[in-house]
Amino acid sequence: MAKSIEEKVEEHYKDCLKELGITYYGKTQASQLNESIANALKEAPSKSGGSGNNYPDIMLMLKSRKLNRYIPVMIEAKGGKNKLEKLDKKGNIEQVVPWGSDSKEGAKNPHKKGDPNFNSIEKYAVNGAYHYAKIILEDEHCNYDEVIFIGVNGTKLTKNNEVADPEHKVYYLSRSNKMQPKYVKDLDKSWDLMKADNLESLFDVIDKLTLSEEELEALTSKTEDQLEKAVKKIHQEIYDNASLKNALSTNEKLYLFSGLIMAGLKTDGVAQLKPEKFEGNSNDKYNDGTFVLSKIDNFLDNRNSDRRKVDMIISLLTPIFTKKILWENNNGESLIKHIFTDIHSEIIPLLESDLQLDFTGKILNSLNDWVSIENDKQNDVVLTPRYVTKLMVKLTRTDRNSYVWDTAMGSGGFLVSAMDEMFKDAKEKIQDKKKLEEKLEHIKKEQLLGVELLGNIYILAVLNMILMGDGASKMKNGDSHKIYDNLEFPANVFLLNPPYSADGKGFNFVAEAFSKMQKGYGAILIQENAGSGAGLPYTKKILDHNTLVASIHMPNDLFNGKSSVQTAIYVFKVNKPHDVKKAVTFIDFSEDGYSRQNRKKASQEVNLRDTDNAKARYQEVIDHVLGNIPDTKYYTEANGKLIKDRITLGGNDWTFSQHVVIDPMPTEEDFKKTVADYLSWKVSQLMQDGVDNG
Repeated sequence: MAKSIEEKVEEHYKDCLKELGITYYGKTQASQLNESIANALKEAPSKSGGSGNNYPDIMLMLKSRKLNRYIPVMIEAKGGKNKLEKLDKKGNIEQVVPWGSDSKEGAKNPHKKGDPNFNSIEKYAVNGAYHYAKIILEDEHCNYDEVIFIGVNGTKLTKNNEVADPEHKVYYLSRSNKMQPKYVKDLDKSWDLMKADNLESLFDVIDKLTLSEEELEALTSKTEDQLEKAVKKIHQEIYDNASLKNALSTNEKLYLFSGLIMAGLKTDGVAQLKPEKFEGNSNDKYNDGTFVLSKIDNFLDNRNSDRRKVDMIISLLTPIFTKKILWENNNGESLIKHIFTDIHSEIIPLLESDLQLDFTGKILNSLNDWVSIENDKQNDVVLTPRYVTKLMVKLTRTDRNSYVWDTAMGSGGFLVSAMDEMFKDAKEKIQDKKKLEEKLEHIKKEQLLGVELLGNIYILAVLNMILMGDGASKMKNGDSHKIYDNLEFPANVFLLNPPYSADGKGFNFVAEAFSKMQKGYGAILIQENAGSGAGLPYTKKILDHNTLVASIHMPNDLFNGKSSVQTAIYVFKVNKPHDVKKAVTFIDFSEDGYSRQNRKKASQEVNLRDTDNAKARYQEVIDHVLGNIPDTKYYTEANGKLIKDRITLGGNDWTFSQHVVIDPMPTEEDFKKTVADYLSWKVSQLMQDGVDNG
C-alpha cells in the first residue's frame, strides 16, 4: 500500500535527524526516551480530549551533560494544505476552544455550545505538538522545565515519491516564560543547531526568547480574567446549591475558597492534593473536612510560615470545615470534595502560573458581587484595581531597595504590585545569579509589611503573599493604630486605600504612618473630599512634616459599581515640610482611556476595556508626577487637564476642581457661538410661523 503524504513527511524529517546524527524515537517508543514522559503521555487526555494515549510522531532528547541540561523535543507530522499550524485571531496557537453552536444533532454524544472543541489539536501539526509539550511540563512527575515542540508538514510528492514542499515551525515552551510558546526563528532553515556539537549555541538562542513587558501584561490580564470567570462559576454553583443556600455566610465562603486553595497548591515536602484522595468518611473526627485542615496545616508549615500565623489561620478555618453539611457523604462524595474538584481543575492551575497578581482580591470581589462583605456598606472593603495599584507603586518610585508598607492592606493588592516592581528592578540591576536570588528572598521576607484588622480579609492577604513565594512574613492581623510600639521597619514607601469611614476619611492612617517614616514617598487612594476639608485635622497636620507632590482626580466609576465614592490619589514626599511656594501638580484623570461597565457576572475583560490609549495615559500621569517629559500630551495646561498651582497649609485645598480658574470674560468663540445659536433659533421660529400661517 502506498504511504500517505503524512507518513512521507514523517520519514523525511526522520532522515534529516539521521543526517545530523541525532537519535530519535517513534510514536510507540516514548518509554525508551524517558519513562516519566511516557507515563505522562499515557495518562493525559488525548488530542481528541478522550482517555486514549498520546503518540507524538517523533521524539528526541537534547542532552548536554556539560551544562547538565536536558530538553525533550516533541514533533508532530501532518500532510495537507495549510495543516502546519492554526492560529487564533490574536496570533496565538489555537488549542481547545469551545464549540460556537450546537452540532452533530442526533448523535449519541452531540457537541453543545461551550463544550471543548479539540479540532485544532487533532488536525494541525504545531497545535498537536504543543499539546504534547504542555503535557510534559504540566505533569508533576516529569522533572522538566522546558520543551521544544515542532510541527512538520508537506502537501505533495515528487516523481521519486519524496516530499516536494516540506515545511516546519519550531517553538520553545518553558516555565520561565510562564508556559507561553516562543517561536525559534533560528531553526527555520535547518535543524543544525540541534546537533550535539551545536547545543550550546542553541541554548544561547532559546535563553534569549523571554517575554516582553507587553506579552507579560497581556498574559497577566488574560489569567486574571480566567480566574475571575472560574471563581464566579464556582460561586454560582455554591449559590445555587439548595443545601448550602443558608448554610454559609459570605465570610465563610471566603474561608472555604481560601482553605481549599491552600490545601490544593503544590509545595515541597507535601504530595499535592487531588480529588481522588478524598475518602468521604462520615466520622466526626476524621472526614473530608478534617482531612483538608491537616493538608492546610502541612502546606503552611512547609512554606515556613510562622507557627502563630498557622495556628491563627487554622482557628479561623476550623469552624467552616467541621460543618457537617460540608463533609458528610452524599451520594458518594462530600460537598467539600465536589467544590474542591472544580477548584483543582479550574483555579489551582491559574494560581501556579508564577504571575504576580492579586488573585485573592479577585476572589473577594467575585464573592462581593452576590452579597455584602463585612463593612462593605461603608465602602471599606473594595478591591483596588491592579492597574491602579501599579500606578501608585510607580508614583512612589518603588524599586528593589524600597521598604513598602500598607496599614490597611485588604487582600494585599498593593503589596503584590510593589513586590512585582521590586522584583523587576532587581532582575534588571543585579547580574550575579546568587546575589539576585538573595535579594529576591530578602524582598519577600523583609521589605514588605502589611496590616489588616479583619480576620476574614487578612487570611486572603496571607494567601496572596504565600502564592508569590511567601512574602507573608510580615503580614499582621490587628489594629494598625497599635502596631507602632516596638516596630522596626525602615519604611520608605507607603501605599494605602484606607477605610473611608475612619477619622479624616482615613487620613488618620496616613498621619500615623508618615510620623514613623524618615524618608520616601506615599500614595493614597482616598475619598477626594478628604482633601477639601473632610480630612481635617489630619490633612493640616500632615503638611507640617510632609510635602503634597500631586493630586490626581480619578474616574468616578473606578470601582465599577462596587463603590460610588469619588476618589483621588494624593502623592506625598515624606518628612519634608510643605513649602507654600512650591507648585503642586493637579491632574484631571477622569478620562483615563478605559471604558467600564457594571455587569455583575461579566469578567474584567468585559467590564474594563482600553478604548483610548489607557496605557499611554497612565504613563503620562507617572511622567508628570515624577518630573519627566511625557511622550504624549493628553494632560496639559493648555487643555486644562493639568494645573500647576500652590496650596495653603490649611489642608483643605487639595482637589483639582479647587484650582480650576474660570475666566468670566467671554472669548470671540463664545460670542460667535451665542450669535449662531440665536440665529438658528430665530430661523426655526420663522419657519414654524410659516407652517402655522400656511
